[in-house]
Formats: sequence, C-alpha cells, structure tokens
Amino acid sequence: MSLNIDEIRSLMTDLENSSLREFKINDGDFSLHLSKNDQATIVNTPAAPVQTQVQEPSSISEIEEHPLAKPVKVGTEIVAPMVGTVYLQSKPDAPMFKAIGDKVSVGETVAVIEAMKLMTEIHSDVAGTVSEILVENEEVVDYNKPLYVIVSD
Repeated sequence: MSLNIDEIRSLMTDLENSSLREFKINDGDFSLHLSKNDQATIVNTPAAPVQTQVQEPSSISEIEEHPLAKPVKVGTEIVAPMVGTVYLQSKPDAPMFKAIGDKVSVGETVAVIEAMKLMTEIHSDVAGTVSEILVENEEVVDYNKPLYVIVSD
C-alpha cells in the first residue's frame, strides 16, 4: 500500500476535522502515523552542566501556590465512558442534572454524552454528594475524563 501526497493531505484534513486524536496505518513496508497529540521532541545531545541558583520560597503562600502542592481530590470520580460532547442538563432550558452539594444515588443519571448523533445517559455508580463538577456543559470530553467528584455521606 502507498498513498500519494494528495491522499495523505486528505487524511490529515479528515483527522483535523474529527474527534480522533491519532491515526496509524501499517501495511508491509508502508507506515503512516498522524497525531494531534502534543509530543515532546527528544534530542540526544550531551549538555554541559548548568549551574542554577535555587531560590527558597519566602512565604507559605508561595509553597501553597505551587502546582504540585495542590491537595489530592477526596472522593470518587464519575468519568466519561466515551469520547463525545457532554451535556449536564437534559434540554437547553432545563436545570442541570446535578449541582455542587446535590445528593446522588447509584444508577442516577448525572449527564448525557453525544457521540455520532447517539445520546448516552451517564449514570452514577456511587452514592454520595457532588463535591466538584469538573466539566462545562457542551464540553467535548475524552474517554475516561473525570466529570464529577462524589464524596460519600
């Protein structure tokens, strides 16, 4: 199998306009890999040692603002079982399925995900209280993207 440049450009355009993140073809000696994911380029060159001066934090607030110093989420996450557009309400003028502080029971609908014109209800597999909503209404979500954090009562 081989593709000419116009076919490859067409595949690139199709990938860019789709919800797919990556596309790969392997057929004998022919291989094509297209990806929208950010990848760091690894350069294998020896580097001279760099001397840097470490500045100690001058206050506790500087330590707390550090991105790695954020607290771990307490509770259970409800995650997206598929890629698609998440809806946090049943209709545009309807109230949200759940708000922060609302009680959730096992099996209760908490969102709907649209994928390829199919609407799939997302049900809670835990009971508790909604402590965080991690997505916006009509946001495009990836597989396994956390939607809600539920804490046990």
